[in-house]
Amino acid sequence: MNTQTAITEKLQQALTPEFLEVLNESHMHSGPATESHFRLSVVSEQFAGLSPVKRHQMIYACLAAELQGGVHALALHTYTPVEWLRSGNTIPESPNCRGGSKARSN
Repeated sequence: MNTQTAITEKLQQALTPEFLEVLNESHMHSGPATESHFRLSVVSEQFAGLSPVKRHQMIYACLAAELQGGVHALALHTYTPVEWLRSGNTIPESPNCRGGSKARSN
């Protein structure tokens, strides 16, 4: 099973999300890893009343094995169902990578 599938299955099981999108954005980043950077958009009632930090901690705990393995970065977008409706069901785009071996402009 690839990492993207493992992440999807674990989050489905742990958070029973109304919406879940797991995008592999590794191609946007430096280095040879093909499953190292992911953007997660999760809509779950379980986030109700929780701060963004607590929501992210829930996801980190769920994906502890992946974070100890090859996953280097997670871009997290977490919403309750009400917040998701207010957002217009839109997910922010990830910024371009400026780290690693990529050249930087001053």
